[in-house]
Amino acid sequence: MLSDELKLLVGLGNPGAEYNKTRHNVGFMVLEEIARKNNCSFRESKKLYGKTCEIPAGINKTRLLMPNTYMNESGKSVRSAKDWFNFKTHELIVLVDDMDLPLGKIRVRSKGSSGGHNGLKSVINHLGTNEFKRLKIGIGSPSEIKQERKSKTVSHVLGRFSKQESIKVNFIIQEIISCIESITSNDWEKITTRLNSYKLED
Repeated sequence: MLSDELKLLVGLGNPGAEYNKTRHNVGFMVLEEIARKNNCSFRESKKLYGKTCEIPAGINKTRLLMPNTYMNESGKSVRSAKDWFNFKTHELIVLVDDMDLPLGKIRVRSKGSSGGHNGLKSVINHLGTNEFKRLKIGIGSPSEIKQERKSKTVSHVLGRFSKQESIKVNFIIQEIISCIESITSNDWEKITTRLNSYKLED
């Protein structure tokens, strides 16, 4: 069960079956697994521009949000949810893929730039601040060569994980969920350390 200290958990991705389980949608994949474990069904919300699901947490609820705006306009949905439910920015965590991190690595930050990620850039712009928690999930790079990486970026992020990669991703997702479920106002730093030092066993 999720913590009272966490009010809104956002996964970034693209809507539609053609993007299901793609690398860019790994944030969605985490939320879908949390919903499955908590017997929660996502519902369309036009006013929030996305799909939402409520997980009971004591006397409060933690809301899961998957924007339907496509990645580049994710912030529109996040801002709508924040305003509608009157959340504070520190009660939000954004889950996002990161091509600069190898598969199996996780980075947690409490603030920072978008790092070139258009979804994060949109969230920062719509919230008017970069001071919100974000959990970056490594999806690896298509190439170490700069020009080749640039030309293959779109096909890479919109491609699906291989069978072997999917096994690794499932382990990563379970570790992330385990940490998210234990969040309280006092141990965010401890969780940050645990996730940032996470190493997937070969």
